[in-house]
This record gives sequence, structure tokens and C-alpha cells, in this order.
Amino acid sequence: MLSDKSYLALRLEGPLQSWGFDSQYNRRNTGLMPTRSAIAGICCAALGYSRGSASEQEFLAAFRSVRMTAIAISRTGIRKELAVRRLQDYHTVGGGYDPNSPDERGSITIAAEDGKPRAKNGQSLAVLTHRQYLTDAAFGILLEGEGMLLKQMADALENPVWGVWLGRKACIPTAPVLAGLRSDRGEALSLLIGTRPLESLTRQEEVENFADGRDSLPDVPVSFASERRLFSPRRVKTWQAGER
Repeated sequence: MLSDKSYLALRLEGPLQSWGFDSQYNRRNTGLMPTRSAIAGICCAALGYSRGSASEQEFLAAFRSVRMTAIAISRTGIRKELAVRRLQDYHTVGGGYDPNSPDERGSITIAAEDGKPRAKNGQSLAVLTHRQYLTDAAFGILLEGEGMLLKQMADALENPVWGVWLGRKACIPTAPVLAGLRSDRGEALSLLIGTRPLESLTRQEEVENFADGRDSLPDVPVSFASERRLFSPRRVKTWQAGER
């Protein structure tokens, strides 16, 4: 039987990951740590909640009480530890489609200012974007909160309704995201880092008092509705490996 407080351990591993927190228009950057909004989005997808639905709103309101710790976990190749790097992808959207064809009209890019297809001489114009990814990264996520809520999330992640991605649909996890649900914090951490002390790894923790943090991130989801995406800030502190 779960206690009032439980700890949900998530494993985020994959060749590509992308955790956007300051993306603007055609530039989609990634942070070095998973964002709170991304974790909430993964859970909403696993639960099968549509964007902007009443179920999503109820879940996001409950998720605000959950505390999150993100841990960077090094990956090892055949002979050495894999270095995490940012990959810049030169990306195009909408090029090559015929705006005059009913079958292809839904595939081309629409200009925000007038709602018409971006086209020149009858041919659609591609929108250029720059998108960043992390390569060879692995993270552990520890969520602390009310037992029944975390149990609901764990059950959904074990058998997700919709696909689960590491920030974007191109970023497929190479290991099950659900590591386990425990009533003891130490046991939950051991699912992610084994016997290594937490202080030996770089981690990002949420703080209760503003003065205790070092950064403010606009990644607490209020709504994922396509027409009204809304986020509020949270205060965090990042500890480098070896810091106490």
C-alpha cells in the first residue's frame, strides 16, 4: 500500500533529446536538463489527455504540487564515456508542396498574418528553422508527491495511451521511461543511479525560497492548449558533480 508521499523514478535515455524552454519562432533551442513542462507533457500523453481538455487541466493543477529533481547520468560507449553535445539541425517546413492542390494544401505552411499559403509563382515556400538536440544524453527524473497521483502516472507510463518522446517526436527513448515507484526516496534514487551518491552527479533541484535558487525557468505548464499555451516560472538550483 502506498504511503501519502511517494517517489516516481523516470529514465530518459535516447540518441537524441530536446528540452525547449526559450524557443522563439524559427529557433528551437534545448536546455541541458529536462524541463518540468516536458515531463508533464510525457505524462499527459501516456494518460491520453488531449490538449486543452478538462482532464489535462485537472492533471496539470495536481502536478503543480509534485517536486522534481533532474539528474544527468553519463552514458558509456564501448571504450569511454560518451560526451553530451548539442546538435544543430537545419530544418525546413512546407517546401515542395503544391498550394493549389487540395490534397496537399493541408501539408503546406500557412502564414500567420493572413492565413494564406506561403507561395511564390504557385509553388509553396519552405519555412527555415534551426532546432537543437542533445546527443548521447541520459537523465534520471525523481518526482516526489502524493501517492495516488504518482501511481496513476506510473500505470500510464507502463502502458501509455499515446507515444512517449524525449521532447520531440523525433526523439525516441531507447529504454522504458518508467523506472519504478517507491515509498522511500533512497530506494527510488537507487533505481536511477545505483549505489552512487547523488552528490557525485550533476542535478537540478527545485527550491522553495527564491533566494535559494540560481535560475528561473518558465516551464511550469498551466495549459497545453494549442491556441493558448501558458506557462509560469519556477525557481531551481543546479548542482555540479561533486558539489554539496
